[in-house]
Amino acid sequence: MDSMLGLGSLSFESGLTDDEKKLLYLRARATGLTFCGCAHAAFVCELIHSLRCNIRGHTAVTGAPADDADLSVGVLGMGHLGKQLLLGLLENTSIKPPQIKVSTRNPESAAEHLPKGVECFFNNGRLAARADILFLCCLPSHLPKVCADLRSHLSKRCLVYSFASAVPVSRLAELLGHDFIVKPQYEFPTCDSGDVWLSCPRLGSAWKDPLLIEASCPLTTKGGITLGLSWVCAVLYSLLNVCTSAGLGSSLALSLINNMFQDKWTNSVQLNVKSFISSACAAVLLSDASFPWIPLTDAQTRDTPLLRFLSSSRPMQQGIAAVYKSHMERGLKRDFSPS
Repeated sequence: MDSMLGLGSLSFESGLTDDEKKLLYLRARATGLTFCGCAHAAFVCELIHSLRCNIRGHTAVTGAPADDADLSVGVLGMGHLGKQLLLGLLENTSIKPPQIKVSTRNPESAAEHLPKGVECFFNNGRLAARADILFLCCLPSHLPKVCADLRSHLSKRCLVYSFASAVPVSRLAELLGHDFIVKPQYEFPTCDSGDVWLSCPRLGSAWKDPLLIEASCPLTTKGGITLGLSWVCAVLYSLLNVCTSAGLGSSLALSLINNMFQDKWTNSVQLNVKSFISSACAAVLLSDASFPWIPLTDAQTRDTPLLRFLSSSRPMQQGIAAVYKSHMERGLKRDFSPS
């Protein structure tokens, strides 16, 4: 219970001047950014986890060799954002505590507040070597040192998801010597809907709020914060790269990816070979041959076939939004005990 409820003189806003109150929207924006950042990262993590499970199920039926290891998730940094991300992963994905490892400069103090089963240490190289998805939750000023720690330990198929602001994906790729990176770029269109985040004082309860889930949906401006199509392109290309890493043929890869979205949104629009690669490359790609590896730095900085396809396909955008909201609205209680 909030002991200050109804006591206006003790509220945060009561001590502000009129000029300072005009900046309260920045407080809402910061809360919205944290919620959206963690929610979108959890969504990406769940998509990849689900795709890997589907790939494993297919290879089990066909008798093809498969990687039986569970998805391993690394979180680098246990500041405010890292803690909220960890909460989001455990509450809103199928990832279990034993699948998550954390590297932080103060593992002794951080470990006291982590769910049982989450391994915590201070060794960035070890974290990178064991991660399928690595979330960078460090300050931009720490990136040169962090990237130096990670550079020689990252496998090609490890997806790096960076929250570090003011560092473009091209620069991050240069520092890491790695091209499998997603860097969300948030924008703030002019609108009056940003105040929705003022009702979100605690992120733990926000995961179950339908209004905030709707406000955080990518590609919309209902919460005053939006992600461009380049982020969606990077996410879809990352799914394609997961299939390529598993050695799947292009036909099967497209089928598995399309099924992930059509289960929640029935429409006639489907991703095809030309949605991802140029017509010239698509013409010579056999159905049982894997897609080429797609550098995500290019997917987020250049005009790609996928960007052109999504820009012209409102039904596909709606399908992605529908899957996101369906994922977030499950609101399942997770069992934090190690399996």
